[in-house]
Amino acid sequence: MDEADIVVIGGGSGGSAAAGRLAERGYRVALIEAGGHNVHWQVRMPGGFAIGKEGTNWKFETEPQQGLNGRRGYQPRGRGLGGSSAINAMLYLRGAPWDYDNWASLGCHGWSWDEVLPVFRRAEHNIRGADAWHGDQGPLWVSDQRYAHPASLAFVQAAGQLQHPVNDDFNGERIEGFGLYQVTQRGGERWTAARAYLGDGTPPANLHIVTDAVVERVLFEDGRAWGVAYRQGGETRTIRAGGGVVLAGGVFGTPQTLMLSGIGDPAELAEHGIATRIARPAVGADLQDHVDYVAVFEADDTSLFGKSMRGNLNAARALWRWFRKREGGFTTPFAESGGFLTTDPAAPAPDIQFHFVIAMLEDHGRVPVPGHGFSCHACVLRPESRGNVRLRSADARDAPRIDPAFLTDDRDMATLKRGVRAMYRILETPPIADWKGRDRYPIDLADDDALERLIRARADTIYHPVGTARMGSDADAVCDPQLAVRGVERLWIADASIMPRLVSGNTNAPSIMIGERAADFVGAALG
Repeated sequence: MDEADIVVIGGGSGGSAAAGRLAERGYRVALIEAGGHNVHWQVRMPGGFAIGKEGTNWKFETEPQQGLNGRRGYQPRGRGLGGSSAINAMLYLRGAPWDYDNWASLGCHGWSWDEVLPVFRRAEHNIRGADAWHGDQGPLWVSDQRYAHPASLAFVQAAGQLQHPVNDDFNGERIEGFGLYQVTQRGGERWTAARAYLGDGTPPANLHIVTDAVVERVLFEDGRAWGVAYRQGGETRTIRAGGGVVLAGGVFGTPQTLMLSGIGDPAELAEHGIATRIARPAVGADLQDHVDYVAVFEADDTSLFGKSMRGNLNAARALWRWFRKREGGFTTPFAESGGFLTTDPAAPAPDIQFHFVIAMLEDHGRVPVPGHGFSCHACVLRPESRGNVRLRSADARDAPRIDPAFLTDDRDMATLKRGVRAMYRILETPPIADWKGRDRYPIDLADDDALERLIRARADTIYHPVGTARMGSDADAVCDPQLAVRGVERLWIADASIMPRLVSGNTNAPSIMIGERAADFVGAALG
């Protein structure tokens, strides 16, 4: 295809939603994706370890982190159709209503909770049915877990023993409490944003998908985006966009493409020999991410996942059950249960989230640990630390420089300490204490300095970066509340980079909502 009405750059969660909805409206849409189609069984199997499969993960690393003792952090991002929804834990969470009301108060008019809730409902196909909070006619399937490990249930019960409320719907009337997460699965398979919006392998005739293609820049003429230059198979090609271009490369890819196209901080662009088209220092700024501490416990129960599962009879049986019936242990999201807790009475919404994982996780699962066990995460939901994304070079194939600036604001450390202590109180309470987990990193939690040293030695991301092309009504914002890039016509953004503040929860469902809204705004602008 040499020309389309709309070119969408990136087939991740937001890009899939935007492209699919625009195609439904009758536009000729071209979707350009750097990765492949992501149809392998390891992607479709919820417990298939797609995050480590070759070609599905960009496997970015950060710049050395001052707040993490100079360590480089790991930043996995999905590559291929579906983006991070093809490798994530599939947890369906929207955040707290306060998050969106706060966006509106910051000048993002039209983004209050009452205004985004109908979009969440429109996107959702919840197997529990429709109600005031949920939809059951949308393309994004949301299911209860087909299997929950007894340890995951024990974690929820232990929280209840401490009088924390049990919550069977984190996307309902309230977010606070503990329970099992709902997941983006359909019939025991991972249901990516691509499967939801791009025809599940059979796209409509007016949607043209180009894979294994790296976008080099957006093309402009007389202040208007008219096309995209991309590289595929060693050859640079151009596609014309009659109606406009939608950027959905994600929180790292979108600012990189904007800067390569001449939109960004003039000093940054000049450093790489790129002429400034629009001076916009906020491009790549305001990076926010959920900093997270993981406690790891060894246990004797071999039903928990571990390195030895490869030769374990239980694992073989679970694999057989999934391939035959799409049931059993390999439908797991691994982070099966968790909860939301307010540790600061002055906080407007829960400030800590927990993920209980039925496996021992060291270095994001990249370091195999002998034996079996479980892990528990505590993350800071609304961090104050701010980082950035910068160019490494003028070559689109080079990964950008990523600096989340984790724990550079003392308020984040204080919140995370409270969260870790609260997490251990739960883990030391029956029935989860009855699993007799042996802490791999025991310390005296009353020793404040020792806890801070442990956190700085082990904390990292839980994979929710946002904010590097933030929207707003102010002149410094990268895009306006209709997601149109300021200073240029017919260029929009449809991913988590537009978030002015990080939501209080996982970011995949909000990213899909943003893609849905982008399609609405583009359609309204084009008529």
